Amino acid sequence: MLLSQLIDQFSNVKQQQPTNPNELLDFLQKQYVSGEYCLKQYYFLFNELHKQGAEKPESYYVKFCSTVV
Repeated sequence: MLLSQLIDQFSNVKQQQPTNPNELLDFLQKQYVSGEYCLKQYYFLFNELHKQGAEKPESYYVKFCSTVV
């Protein structure tokens, strides 16, 4: 799957264009967890979005780590 296809899918589901790579990353992760993408597709798209500057906010990691410990 290409990044342009992910953007098209986002637009169809959300009825709007993504505003930034982080928004696409969130969408991709939700779709992966729900089984829409295989690991290979997820990994490829994650790397493409990461190259464009997508990242999780610091608060996400703080919240996640505090629930694990």
